[in-house]
Amino acid sequence: MEYVYAAMLLHKAGKPISEDNVTRVLEAADIKADPTRVKALVAALSEIDIGEAIKSAPAFIPAPSPVAPTTPVAQAATQAAEPKKEEKKEEKTEEEALEGLGALFG
Repeated sequence: MEYVYAAMLLHKAGKPISEDNVTRVLEAADIKADPTRVKALVAALSEIDIGEAIKSAPAFIPAPSPVAPTTPVAQAATQAAEPKKEEKKEEKTEEEALEGLGALFG
């Protein structure tokens, strides 16, 4: 990714994206540049208009993060739902216990 970032930085600065410039940017960031990767990046970007690619790129839409209920109604709904889950777990446990006992006598 640092190679792409170097190219984007050069584009933003209005500098040509060349092997020498990308290498200099990477070395300024204390990254040892791999000449093969630099050459491949410059060759791939030579056919692309970066400004148009940035404009046509879809916007990043973050996923909604779960939010704790803040209203009393939402809190009551959450609290009402929790005991039901626990009751179901207890019922399953009792059924499993009965099945196990049936195997002993049956």
